Amino acid sequence: MTEIVLKAEEYATKLLTENLDSKFLYHNLRHTQRVVKSTKELLNFYNLKDEENNAITIAAWLHDTGYTISPNNHEESSAKIANDFLKKLDCNPNFIETVKNLILATKMDHKPQNLLEEIIKDADCSHFAKSSYIETSEFLREELSNLGSADYSRKQWRNKNIELFRGIHRYYTDYAVKNWQPKKDDNLKKLLKNKKKNSKLLKKEELKVNLKNKSPERGIQTMFRVTLSNHLKLSDIADTKANILLSVNAIIISLILSNLIPKLDNPSNDYLVIPAMIFVIFSVTSMVMSVLATRPNVTSGEFTKEDVENKKVNLLFFGNFYKMKLDEYEWAIKELIKNQDDVYSTLTKDLYFLGVVLNKKYKLLRWTYTVFMIGMVLSVVAFFVALKFYGPERIIELPT
Repeated sequence: MTEIVLKAEEYATKLLTENLDSKFLYHNLRHTQRVVKSTKELLNFYNLKDEENNAITIAAWLHDTGYTISPNNHEESSAKIANDFLKKLDCNPNFIETVKNLILATKMDHKPQNLLEEIIKDADCSHFAKSSYIETSEFLREELSNLGSADYSRKQWRNKNIELFRGIHRYYTDYAVKNWQPKKDDNLKKLLKNKKKNSKLLKKEELKVNLKNKSPERGIQTMFRVTLSNHLKLSDIADTKANILLSVNAIIISLILSNLIPKLDNPSNDYLVIPAMIFVIFSVTSMVMSVLATRPNVTSGEFTKEDVENKKVNLLFFGNFYKMKLDEYEWAIKELIKNQDDVYSTLTKDLYFLGVVLNKKYKLLRWTYTVFMIGMVLSVVAFFVALKFYGPERIIELPT
């Protein structure tokens, strides 16, 4: 009979290797080999007849071959495959019937009727007690998804496994209860621990989301932070533009003073006086306006208790408190932060006055660039007219 077991192994291995769809990530040859190994572990403990040992071992090899036909009612398909295979080997009908019944006993809802069925039943579920159970179970979840049978989330699958461990599944043989049940309980503890951990993380994330969505404070703070930041950036841009004009006009004036002005002493260059004056006047005007655009406005730097109590002072702007003593400023800040509305009111004032300053800067800058542009155009036109109509006469000497 041992020869029959070897043939069953060879047949099952070939069938599951060549005919099984690649979508079966769990119910494949590896699973069958694992069940056979667990079956032999149980058989080594129980003193059964050779024929019974062979029947259980062959059933273990062939119990999932039905998946090569269809995932639906695979136990019946596996039993039919076993029946056809054993008939070709001229096996005893009673032996064939025993193997078929053992394969059908692997159904999840089947209650074993004898020790042989208990052994095959426990062997088929031996992976519940393996340290690699969680990884192995994940293959089954993906297999169900690939086949379109069920699409569980990780959370749903974990809950299904916990439900299976707690109520649906049990080990039947004394050996499995003694040796496998404790390891199965450890895997259940891992599942429960993961569930608790993920539940805490989920609650924490939900709390964060709820706080963000329900509390307007975060949105208000973000609004003030972004808007104030944008205003400061615009102020920096205005100062940069003014500095560019200052630099350009300084270069222009230095070139005029070093190259053009000394030539005006010569009466023959009188025609350049007016264009040079236009050039210098507009350049100096542009420089003055650029300085005005960047010139800081210094305030008194003091406030009174009445100003703080009546909310008439912006404590966030240094120009309103730089002359005050530290203890007075600390008192004023403490008074401010007592009321959240006062804080927002102060931020609003700060934002408003920044906008007022920006408006003055950009208006003055616009006029400065306009003056600079007009001055450049007029200066070029003036120099062209002076050279064309009032320039020195050129004497051409003819050869004698």
